[in-house]
Amino acid sequence: PSAASDTTVARDLLRDGFDRIHDGVPAVVDGLTPEQLLWRPDPEANHLAWLVWHLSRQADAQLAALADREQAWTADGWAERFDLPYPTEAHGYAMSGDDVGAFVLDDPALLTGYADAVHSLTLEVIDALDPETLARVIDADWDPPVTVAVRVVSVLDDAAKHLGQAEYLRGLIERR
Repeated sequence: PSAASDTTVARDLLRDGFDRIHDGVPAVVDGLTPEQLLWRPDPEANHLAWLVWHLSRQADAQLAALADREQAWTADGWAERFDLPYPTEAHGYAMSGDDVGAFVLDDPALLTGYADAVHSLTLEVIDALDPETLARVIDADWDPPVTVAVRVVSVLDDAAKHLGQAEYLRGLIERR
């Protein structure tokens, strides 16, 4: 098979994986109140709203960097709409329990709207992938070095883990 057909297969697989995340976000958010979305099993735990925000933020930040474009968070005004008590560049990494507790949410539609915007960016990035781009090293400090392909899979993996955590929390919320 040619590199072009291999790239088509890779793009199709990535699109399928990210589509699953995109479909899962409304399924985990819809029907819950802001109070339910902000419920934490203990003071150090993440809540469902933070998990969904973070899975979108990490994808937005990393994929926009790969595409050398502005993140949807700032370009589309999501930072202002969310109005979170974090620096604009925050995406959730290394946040404390207190940081998570400071997250506010009045409108659950912000979570799904932002996820939609990030999914659009994600599909643009995936559609632009070619063999040279996929193989490009973006972080040589690792052994083996991190390529664009590895980073995109890492973003997908992180989003899937956080969506699974949010789904688990939804089950706890519904059983409370």
